[in-house]
Amino acid sequence: MALRETGEVDSQVRLRAFDFLEQQTRLHGGTLPWKVLSRGFDHEGRRVPLVGPQGIFTPAVLDLPLTITTAPPVPGKRPPYDDELGANDLLRYRYRGTDVSHRDNVGLRELRRRRIPLIYLHGVVEGYYMASCPVFVVGDDPGTLTFTVAVGRRPAELSGPLGLADLELEDEGERRYATRATIVRLHQQSFRMRVLQAYRERCAICRLRHQELLEAAHILPDGHPRGRPVVPNGLALCSLHHAAFDRNVLGVRPDL
Repeated sequence: MALRETGEVDSQVRLRAFDFLEQQTRLHGGTLPWKVLSRGFDHEGRRVPLVGPQGIFTPAVLDLPLTITTAPPVPGKRPPYDDELGANDLLRYRYRGTDVSHRDNVGLRELRRRRIPLIYLHGVVEGYYMASCPVFVVGDDPGTLTFTVAVGRRPAELSGPLGLADLELEDEGERRYATRATIVRLHQQSFRMRVLQAYRERCAICRLRHQELLEAAHILPDGHPRGRPVVPNGLALCSLHHAAFDRNVLGVRPDL
């Protein structure tokens, strides 16, 4: 893959990070432990962690941010940053603090100007995150202290000589669709992890304990008025018993 414009080291590190996360996501079944992200990977003898103490993180090997992170929800506590899917179906990501000139905010602004992608890490439950990459900063609103972030194309989807900017989706409809689909997937995974934790990572029927084979089933389906993605409406089931549950081979009685 030929690279241009953004700087050889920067481009190499970002592409290496995207590849690392894709491998680790396959290995860990969708959610990544904090320790994996904190350890990161090596690039030419230098360690490149993917997370730090702040949500906007720039590893020492780079000059501009590599990741933005939304902390996992804590029951009973309001999240420190209200990152959310906005009305335009794109992610609204809060500034660091209220200083528009803070170097982290300036860094994201520069990524937008130069069309350089980064990684979005979404906290699912304490200690576990889902990665989406590449994402692009496509908007900046100092009035509300928020950036707008959109999902781009995976490098594997393209071939031939390209620059990192080529990973950005130009069509507004495609950009909105890809971002909304990603956020929905993140929320689904959050529901799964919370349900598995509640059931101590065991199938409610056969007690299978292999997390990679466990799924979260909705007791009341999505279309039901009370079919919300909350733990009391969830069952931890292995893939076999989940399929049986969905096909009404087995069910749940309200008196049990």
